[in-house]
Amino acid sequence: MAFAKGVLDELLKEYKGPEAIMGPDGLIKQLTNALIERAMEAELTEELGYAKSDPCEKGTANRRNGRSRKTLRTDHGPMSIDVPRDRAGTYEPVIVPKHRREWRGFDEKILSMRALGLTTRQIQVELPGPPEGHLRGGRVAGADQPRDGRR
Repeated sequence: MAFAKGVLDELLKEYKGPEAIMGPDGLIKQLTNALIERAMEAELTEELGYAKSDPCEKGTANRRNGRSRKTLRTDHGPMSIDVPRDRAGTYEPVIVPKHRREWRGFDEKILSMRALGLTTRQIQVELPGPPEGHLRGGRVAGADQPRDGRR
């Protein structure tokens, strides 16, 4: 995936050195936080069958029910994320499963696999966790598949 120069320029407009990217509150940590939270929102949207604030008729009685805060231990220090909830309590996050507090080594794993020449699809297979947790086009791909890996 390539990023538009304008997006990168916007992200780096206040760049003052490597600390602005890799520091305790640097760009990498902020992007990781935003991506995890957005992925969880996409997972919940897929599970409920409708987008947040969608005025259309809902096909389920289950609805969004706020968020709960969770602190992850990451390579970049502690990171607080907001985990969306549903009223029925059936939403099981895929990207950071319930009761999991570690998010370490993720960047290094991806970079080392890319350095070995693995494709994006091969990397998705190698990463721990269910393969359906990746995003495709703003939706969680494979969310209709059973989570135990069977098809």
